[in-house]
Amino acid sequence: MSQSRKSLSTGALVAIAIGLGAVVGAAGIYWKASPSGNAPGQESLASAGAATCEADPAMLAGLAPLAKGEVAAMSVRDEAVALPELAFVSEQGDALTLADFSGQALLVNLWATWCAPCRAEMPALAELQSELGDEDFKVLAINIDTGDVAKPKAFLDEIGVANLGLYRDASMGVFNTLKKEGLAFGLPVTLMIGKDGCMLGAMNGPAEWASTDAKALVKGLKAL
Repeated sequence: MSQSRKSLSTGALVAIAIGLGAVVGAAGIYWKASPSGNAPGQESLASAGAATCEADPAMLAGLAPLAKGEVAAMSVRDEAVALPELAFVSEQGDALTLADFSGQALLVNLWATWCAPCRAEMPALAELQSELGDEDFKVLAINIDTGDVAKPKAFLDEIGVANLGLYRDASMGVFNTLKKEGLAFGLPVTLMIGKDGCMLGAMNGPAEWASTDAKALVKGLKAL
């Protein structure tokens, strides 16, 4: 199925979240604004561990101005930070962590089939992967639907998205870990991960990932 589609602005995606949030409110983790004074991605991570993060603060400072327009909600860190281990599986059930993608910069996106703005983002994330994905960069979309793989797989088949794979965490452990660290307030959640596995930025809420703004940000991420 062709990836071409009518572009959705960030405002339209947020409107979908607001309009449908009450209908699916039982899920309890739709996107919402972060608490006042606590921008996601800037606080210290209590369980970061001893991993060495090598991103040059000066280069990170150059990345920050690229978080604008359609991706203005991305909070680029002043310094890279190690994350707690995030465990998930492939569609085939193979156990994975972010360390399995070492050497690639990642745009990690948590999504669920019951999250309307998450569903709306998937074609744009697929377009971003098609255009910029290579040995230096990957869109790593992790589904957190509980239950078996049938529902998320059917959704991706329905919209013709085949290039993102189907990574899953049916326990929602990845989301809950990020929530504990003050990085996740709802869905979707998106993290920028450097090639050394350290987090460079985070955002809560939807974005137009096929936009010029998003592609410029990812090109900056790949260059670090």
